[in-house]
Amino acid sequence: MSNRKALLIIDMQKGSFTPLTPRYDATGVVKRINLVADAFRFNSLPVFYIQHDGTASGEFVPNTSEWELLDELVVKEGDIFVDKYANNIFYNSALQAKLIQHSVKELIISGCATDFCVESTIQAALTMDYDITVIENGHTTGERPHLTALQVIEHYNWVWKNMIPTKGVLKVKPHTDILNALSEKQN
Repeated sequence: MSNRKALLIIDMQKGSFTPLTPRYDATGVVKRINLVADAFRFNSLPVFYIQHDGTASGEFVPNTSEWELLDELVVKEGDIFVDKYANNIFYNSALQAKLIQHSVKELIISGCATDFCVESTIQAALTMDYDITVIENGHTTGERPHLTALQVIEHYNWVWKNMIPTKGVLKVKPHTDILNALSEKQN
């Protein structure tokens, strides 16, 4: 199959969702990610879990509690795991090789944090000519000094909707549109 889609679930790790670092609508975001991931699996499309490995900084060290994925995420056999080492998930990671291996040309992006790793990944993927769809209600972040988490999310959704991609396509769609498109593919 050429031009396959892949779902990227970025940094949905316990260390990013603590009482000291609450995330906007975390329960809803996890629920929507799980729904989209189920639809991807049903359509034999790859689901990638991206986990930050902060060994160099002593945070998010593999096999610690803060590195683990949220318990509420549904992980299935066949899902693909990639460690990342910077905000940009392509930097020094195995992601690009695994995307090539799975003939992926379109990325469906979700996760945490909107204004850090999600944004950085979108910018990097644009320069690599991927077609990108951001799940409009499938990414989250925390409160910032000058903006609420919701304002950050709304701002970036607006930026991505108005950005001119280098070659590929950049869309921002609610999870229901993505689910509907995958269900139409089945019929």
